[in-house]
Amino acid sequence: MVEFITKGTKEIIYGANKNKFLEVARKTAKTEEGESEFVSISKGFITQNGQKRFKTALGFPAEKELIEGLIEALKSI
Repeated sequence: MVEFITKGTKEIIYGANKNKFLEVARKTAKTEEGESEFVSISKGFITQNGQKRFKTALGFPAEKELIEGLIEALKSI
């Protein structure tokens, strides 16, 4: 069984009605064999009663070079 621990999140609200969001999070996945840290970027929407619903997510290892490369790519486009 995998246990996910969220270490921190940052949310970006967007859309004409401010009902969409991106969530960037640093998480740890723990299993009996060990643990690994990763970063996830999730996309979702906020329902009329204020609940967050997640649609899609992308996860990758929390390696410094990979994170710096992503930041640089976003800045350059």
